[in-house]
Amino acid sequence: MKFKLTICILIFLNFYNAQENVSYQKPSPEILKLADYERPPSVFTNSKKDWMVFTYRPTYKTLEDLNQQEMKLGGLRINPVTNISSTITYSNNIKVRRLKDKNEIQVKGLPANPKITNISFSPDETKLAFTNTTGQGVELWIVDLETANAAKITKDNLNANLGNPYTWNKDSQSLLIKVLPDARPALIDSGKDLPTGPIVSTADGKVSQNRTYQDLLKNPQDEKNFEVLTTSELYSVDFKGGLKKIKDKDMYTGVSFSPDGNYMLLTTIKKPFSYIVPLNRFPMTSTVYDVKGNNVKVVNEVPLSEIMPKGFSSVRTGKRSMTWRNDLPATLVYVEALDGGDQSKPAEYRDEIYTWEAPFNAQPQSFLKIKQRYEGTEWTNDHYAIVNESWYDTRNVKSFLIDLNNGESKVIDDRNYQDVYSDPGSFNTTKNQFGRTVIDMKNNKAYLIGEGFTKDGQYPFINEMDIKTLKKKRLYTSNVKNVKEEIIDIIDPSKGEILTTQQSASQYPNYFKKNIKSNKAEQVTHFSNPFESIKDVYKEVITYKRNDGVTLTGTLYLPAGYDRKAKKEKLPLLIWAYPTEYKDKNTAGQNTQNPNDFTFPYYGSFVYWTAKGYAVLDDAAFPIIGEGKTEPNDSFIPQLVANAEAAINAVDKLGYIDRKKVAVGGHSYGAFMTANLLTHSNLFACGIARSGAYNRTLTPFGFQSEQRNYWDVPEVYNTMSPFMHADQMKTPLLLIHGDADNNPGTFTLQTERYFQALKNLGAPVRMVLLPKESHGYQAKENILHVLWEQDQFLEKCLKK
Repeated sequence: MKFKLTICILIFLNFYNAQENVSYQKPSPEILKLADYERPPSVFTNSKKDWMVFTYRPTYKTLEDLNQQEMKLGGLRINPVTNISSTITYSNNIKVRRLKDKNEIQVKGLPANPKITNISFSPDETKLAFTNTTGQGVELWIVDLETANAAKITKDNLNANLGNPYTWNKDSQSLLIKVLPDARPALIDSGKDLPTGPIVSTADGKVSQNRTYQDLLKNPQDEKNFEVLTTSELYSVDFKGGLKKIKDKDMYTGVSFSPDGNYMLLTTIKKPFSYIVPLNRFPMTSTVYDVKGNNVKVVNEVPLSEIMPKGFSSVRTGKRSMTWRNDLPATLVYVEALDGGDQSKPAEYRDEIYTWEAPFNAQPQSFLKIKQRYEGTEWTNDHYAIVNESWYDTRNVKSFLIDLNNGESKVIDDRNYQDVYSDPGSFNTTKNQFGRTVIDMKNNKAYLIGEGFTKDGQYPFINEMDIKTLKKKRLYTSNVKNVKEEIIDIIDPSKGEILTTQQSASQYPNYFKKNIKSNKAEQVTHFSNPFESIKDVYKEVITYKRNDGVTLTGTLYLPAGYDRKAKKEKLPLLIWAYPTEYKDKNTAGQNTQNPNDFTFPYYGSFVYWTAKGYAVLDDAAFPIIGEGKTEPNDSFIPQLVANAEAAINAVDKLGYIDRKKVAVGGHSYGAFMTANLLTHSNLFACGIARSGAYNRTLTPFGFQSEQRNYWDVPEVYNTMSPFMHADQMKTPLLLIHGDADNNPGTFTLQTERYFQALKNLGAPVRMVLLPKESHGYQAKENILHVLWEQDQFLEKCLKK
């Protein structure tokens, strides 16, 4: 093995020494044929399931798309010219159709060279609204579904810097929009503007647990630009473009109407801003107004939240999760912590839920106290509600059925949320008289749609639950041979009509209207497979054991035409994985892979390489388990190596591979995994690590699912950091990173410093930085080049 590894290193260095300055390249024809495809449309439906909307977009962005003006402020990435996020992916076409019809209808009158986003149905579901981004800004358009005609109703002066710039009024005839102020101050060029003093930050001695956020404010100039870019005026606009001013300029981040349409809840950002946390932790004030803009009540004032207790179940103090109740005309619901927001403090009850009825003259009423953290409430079209709570350390989730007439509560679900085999499913929903989403409940019956993972495979289901007795009756279990069926919605429970998608390894997902009583299905869409060249690739979900008995799974792909019986040719193996933390071995060993999932190759996996004669184990299970008081990361490295060894042994036992020619790869935390495996094992001939973090002392207040900080467990942080063991890493490694990574913790600097350490210590390593790319890659030029880099690297290390 040592001799072969030396040969690989020499080939690696000889090849890449001549490739220091490369222009954009394209991968080999087999991979390019799969990567350069036409993306089928995305589909969504209205609540009644009588209208379908098809949105189209290019398969990839271009470098020109990424090369736009951009300001990074308060956790945002904004185009200051167009006043919308610079990271938006746009659609360029819309088609519509009634579910009962056969063909899609092209929407007429769309803008030239459209850049469409923020698409939504009107409350009465007769119209669509969307925004179009021009070269100067954002404008609002309306589509009439009956005529399939689109019309522009505003100028391109909307402010989408804080998200969707419009909100439908309840009447479905007008919308509330955020408009750029006329007298808007000019932005400051911080590169040219001379500072008036140093940047000074202070700490008041309070302990906090803040992660390493990206794109934060850095100086007074950033503060002024942030305020300019997030400030809007609020107007009401009708379909003819008639404008009526509702509120003067402010930094509006939240806008919502009460279900009856008589009140508005507006949340505004306040000062002081912060240089250490993003805008969602800036001071904010929430105020209720009537529809004319008159002040009714200030309902919440949140201070700057820079100090946070340790732990994923810790929260800030004060009112949280304030929203309108969907089942009442104008009542707010919110929650407050009873333990100071600190999960380490003993408390019988952690959170208390309150309701507050307009016009908010009376005091809020206590709705329910819960013993874990609030996860939300699902309202019904009857006198019931479902309250959900959870606790991270135990992975517990609990759901209560609340009778709103008498306040009686019953536990309907109490389980480990990572236990997919016991998942009861999600309640089927509908729209109520206010046009709000509620659980569909008739005659004391509600319906649950489940994914249906079991130890024997996946069997999606529909259960009917009796609200009085809580007993469940199985109405339908999907068992279509060699096909994966996903239940999208229940159209009519009494008739047994449902909407599903069906797919197989070679059949692209398509929509079907099905009757579960007659078991007859009618295909609704007819999207073709864009990856015909690998339709005959062999695909199998394999199950195997780790050395400690934990059950693992992975999806194995073999090249089309490979003789699995003769096994004369031993294939090189590529393993793609991502570690996941668990609190018990049983849930860690559960299988959520389905061999009938459509084989959809994309740059984030190794599946392309089946076309080049490689075996691929995709989505290999890499559980990291910490039971009881033990944390998963206390034994991260040995568990990581055990997962990898079990995967290689399993495929080798099948007789398909040359175990001396195995590569491992991963993205983000998977890249971190890859670097550790090459450092702490001799299992692999090479590895590919994309957009990872390699020095955990640079993320000292937690990372991934680690709640403890560096000073709590320095040995864990140091042991898990490949950077700290760079002198041990001698296996060829390809490092790839976007040079504008926006993900907390995975600064591009992580890859740059790790590369410098490896290079200076004599490791065979290549670093590729992709211009303009953030954590996920988008430009076609960069993606094709990534595939070329990986292809060249794997061919040299595993086949030469």
